Amino acid sequence: MILLVIGDFHIPDREKEIPFEIMQKIQNSKFDLILCTGDLTDPEIFNRLQSIAPVKNVIGNMDYYFGSREFPRSILVELDKYRIGLIHGTGIRPRGSPEQLAKIAYKMRVDILISGHTHAQSVRLHNHILLLNPGSATGSWGGGPSTGIPSFQILSEINNKLKISSTFLKSGRLSSQINIFNLETRELE
Repeated sequence: MILLVIGDFHIPDREKEIPFEIMQKIQNSKFDLILCTGDLTDPEIFNRLQSIAPVKNVIGNMDYYFGSREFPRSILVELDKYRIGLIHGTGIRPRGSPEQLAKIAYKMRVDILISGHTHAQSVRLHNHILLLNPGSATGSWGGGPSTGIPSFQILSEINNKLKISSTFLKSGRLSSQINIFNLETRELE
């Protein structure tokens, strides 16, 4: 199974559109499921994502201001060998705190917790819980330690290991960083 993890678009309130290079990469790839951390702010973004693959989306703190109230605050995705929790990350203090995120992961009983809100891409292991944040698909400002670099993640399972490909757009070029999470030992390799 191949999953696209993406979020924090903030279109049109902070950014005009998804960068061409990111949209091209997404449209030219095949995904079984898209996990979105919210803050689409424009319902049309959800429709564009749905044209690529089925979407599981949580509501972001800015989605309320744009009339997008139909999404849940959290989603549990159960796959064959692991469980993924999906949240936006609003209310986590300090933003993106691994301790706070791990507490949420334990409550949700998940192996992997995906969150957004910080606009800063990250792959972290905290107490054997994999914490992922795809960053902002548009690189929009996030009110905290955001990088301004558009990013997303692709997850794929290979031989009982989860490959996390974190993709960034810098100076008009896409580059990726690979991390491997061993599903048996629950450690990053």
